Amino acid sequence: MEREISPEAPPTRTRLLPRGPNEERKPGDPGGPGAEAEAAEMGTYKCCIFFTRRFAPPDATTPEDVRTLFSRFSGGTPYMGVDELRRYLAATGELDGDGGMDAAERIVDRFLQGRSRTPRFGRPALTVDDFHNFLFSEDLNPPIRQSKVHHDMNAPLSHYFIYTGHNSYLTGNQLSSDCSDAPIIKALQIGVRVIELDMWPNSSKDDIDILHGRTLTAPVSLLKCLTSIKEYAFVASPYPVIITLEDHLTSDLQAKVAKMVLEVFGDILYYPESKHLQEFPSPEALKGRVILSTKPPKEYLEAKGGTMKDRDIEPKFSKGENEESAWGIEVPDIQDELQDANKVIGSKLSKTFLPFFSYIIFMSRFTNHHQDDMSYPERGVDEDDEQIVRKNAPLEYKHLITIKAGKPKGSLVDALNSDPEKVRRLSLSEQELAKVAACHGPKIVSFTQRNLLRIYPKGTRFNSSNYNPFLGWVHGAQMVAFNMQGYGRALWLMNGFYKANGGCGYVKKPDFLMQTCPDGKVFDSTADLPVKKTLKCTWAMVGSRILSRHISIHIPLQIFMQRWA
Repeated sequence: MEREISPEAPPTRTRLLPRGPNEERKPGDPGGPGAEAEAAEMGTYKCCIFFTRRFAPPDATTPEDVRTLFSRFSGGTPYMGVDELRRYLAATGELDGDGGMDAAERIVDRFLQGRSRTPRFGRPALTVDDFHNFLFSEDLNPPIRQSKVHHDMNAPLSHYFIYTGHNSYLTGNQLSSDCSDAPIIKALQIGVRVIELDMWPNSSKDDIDILHGRTLTAPVSLLKCLTSIKEYAFVASPYPVIITLEDHLTSDLQAKVAKMVLEVFGDILYYPESKHLQEFPSPEALKGRVILSTKPPKEYLEAKGGTMKDRDIEPKFSKGENEESAWGIEVPDIQDELQDANKVIGSKLSKTFLPFFSYIIFMSRFTNHHQDDMSYPERGVDEDDEQIVRKNAPLEYKHLITIKAGKPKGSLVDALNSDPEKVRRLSLSEQELAKVAACHGPKIVSFTQRNLLRIYPKGTRFNSSNYNPFLGWVHGAQMVAFNMQGYGRALWLMNGFYKANGGCGYVKKPDFLMQTCPDGKVFDSTADLPVKKTLKCTWAMVGSRILSRHISIHIPLQIFMQRWA
């Protein structure tokens, strides 16, 4: 069947050769009348350096069943007016009450306003292409409609997965990229709720810079970052923004930070009256507020420098190397990661990355890297070191910290013991999580029922790549920190996950992660549980008309499903 050409959409001209200086420019020609409107619909690319080619993406042919439906309700005419659209909506049950005419008029007006050219017929009406677009619009398709916040937001913060960024100020790789407030703004605009800032003294030791310490990254001022956070904190979500601070400052600079934070945020800064919280506030109670979280300086030096153990577990992938270079590695299975965590892998480094490792080792002054991965002798003295470092810290600075990080003495497993008198935040690298989850998964789940657990990328992810977030989520980790300036499947998965609950940046954890049995047992991700229900799903590709508005047409489509229970 020959395709209909609507009268308001004349064929576009494409000119490939340069025009003479005296040649008249006509409508549709570059620089001629209506050129701007036409160019908005067309793509361009350079050809032979001097010339620009323009092209109009071909429209998909309207399916025959849509044409038949359109013809039936339009009475065989090429246009569907308000009355005909109202009859269609009434026949399909999309209209309630007497407001059908007004609803139909609003729909027609919206589609006419979306056209780049003014229709040439008198009465407002839809063409068959307009009707086709309407069938795939959000009006008739709730799954693609922007969802609203529907989770209970009155539970403590520990009951939610929180959209978390890592090194939020970096514009690129972890070693030499610039630091800026631009990636912070971008993260807040997509709904990220946890922003990480590394605070270091500037070169003159009289002010605070934000940068990735002991690397070649160019700094940005703390004041600029804080100002941008205040301006963009609640453009995407009204729920609280948490700023995690890596504190490498002296007490006088800490006083300066306290003054700066109070001046920038004012009344929207939340801090508790009590020294320690016995339970975190709820996202609803903290709406429109900014809260601070920090840890002792020495812990930051260990965490940010990384350790040689970060390289002990490397996920193995055996296919699609060319595809991986374009889209990032496949997100590994949780069980594979737990099995890898139980294996002893040699410490021989790849010659390709040896210069980078040597650089990190030299700059971060790694020591004692042959220690056992599951124990940390240094933890026994950290609290004393913290008291020495912080004893002269201004009261105002310590008082502003709402989410405190605890560093109990003993092994990593001991760090997961919950204190009934206070709640805290614990940070683990992705490798530490995999190792402790392999043998002590339920202990992590129990810890995260009251406390916050933050997972951060291993130190060898120089290119700002990311890891499998499911391993943290399935154990209740609230803050699975990602390099938002990175790329690849893992980041797409993270962004897609937080589209839930209206994209507010807080997703309530499933009930089984918060439940404790009478015998004290909690969820165990490695347990062989009976199947409660089998779901049969049928996937059908309905065309790129919907997908192109919600995901990039250049991204290979994949479906991720996780067995929660």
